[in-house]
Amino acid sequence: MRILLSTYGSRGDVEPLAALGAALQAHGVEARVSAPGDDEFAALAARAGVAFAPAFAPVREWAKEMVNRSRSATPEDRARLISGQAAEIAARQYETLSAAAEGCDAVVAFGLFPSCGAARMLAERRGMRYMLGTFCPIWLPSPHNRPHEYPGHPLPSGVTDNRLLWEADIRTKNALFGEAINGHRASLGLPPVQNVRDYVFGDPVLLACDPVLGPWLPSDLIDAVQTGALILPDERPLPDRLSAFLDAGPPPVYVGFGSISVAREAGRAAIEAIRARGLRTVLAQGWAELGLVDDGDDCLEIGEVNQQALFARVGVVIHHGGAGTTVAAARAGAPQVIVPQIGDQPYWAKRAAELGIGAAHDGPVPTAESLSATLDVALAPETRARAAAVAGKIRADGAEVAARLLIELLSQSSR
Repeated sequence: MRILLSTYGSRGDVEPLAALGAALQAHGVEARVSAPGDDEFAALAARAGVAFAPAFAPVREWAKEMVNRSRSATPEDRARLISGQAAEIAARQYETLSAAAEGCDAVVAFGLFPSCGAARMLAERRGMRYMLGTFCPIWLPSPHNRPHEYPGHPLPSGVTDNRLLWEADIRTKNALFGEAINGHRASLGLPPVQNVRDYVFGDPVLLACDPVLGPWLPSDLIDAVQTGALILPDERPLPDRLSAFLDAGPPPVYVGFGSISVAREAGRAAIEAIRARGLRTVLAQGWAELGLVDDGDDCLEIGEVNQQALFARVGVVIHHGGAGTTVAAARAGAPQVIVPQIGDQPYWAKRAAELGIGAAHDGPVPTAESLSATLDVALAPETRARAAAVAGKIRADGAEVAARLLIELLSQSSR
């Protein structure tokens, strides 16, 4: 069996697919990862020993452009921007995946909706098996949670019944992505679909997140199979300079916002709040290109490193709330301060607070004062104890479970 694992997204979308690809190959399945062609993602696939097929465009510059174009736009303009980009992504990604899927029996798609739509259309056209994957339960229709609210398409005012809201979500997805999906279907000679959301989602969906951090409550609106997070083991040693810094004093506070383009002032605010407690800082540059505020020896700036090793040696992890960073900190037993920005990040911030393993910052723009309050929670002994207790409950075998599940499900669908 040959399986194409497809995504268009940031590191948090790509690294789990590398982990899943490695697990599939351990079972004798040939896996191929199609993801944005940024050098860091090609390196991830190489580290996992999985074949890599670049998606239609690198994502780092594309993401910056999207942020800049939407920053001052009205909600209606942002909705039009999303629809326009969706049409381009669906068409270009379909062409890219057509080559990447050569010889494959199935495709499992993660990431942006129009990218998944391209994978779904390709599977239909070629008679391949298809499955959607996601890393957070809030993206899936359920009476237990509300759907995501898109720019220009607010959820109906006064409606509290989640079932009705998910019906409205069908109309929203049709409005935002219907033209992109059905326009490309027409170019392929395929008939239009009336419900693009359920067409792209399929049934069942692979839910690849930890059941302690993000539990899935059964839903009669869709079938989801939860496996645990897809974690790529990282055996890389920490850089000598970082190791020396860690050895030189008590555990520092890690600050990093991954692929999110937060304002550079966020790093300055974090350092100020951390220094006020006499603590040291490890500052990850990330895509926001955060930098030090001075040459003080209590702060160290780093690039991309082994988070699994680093988080085991820090006192607190301050981050944006990406699914991957959240589970990495939770596995390491490090208390968290989550400053959510977009998408599922508010959900992970809320879950960290509910589990007692950290604090959720109120809003996306941190100040030294606002971070001080959340640091108080994260530094409390009871938070440290709770984080250590929860660490022992986080699954480490999600990729293995997902690989076995995919082999079983995709094999059944071929009979």
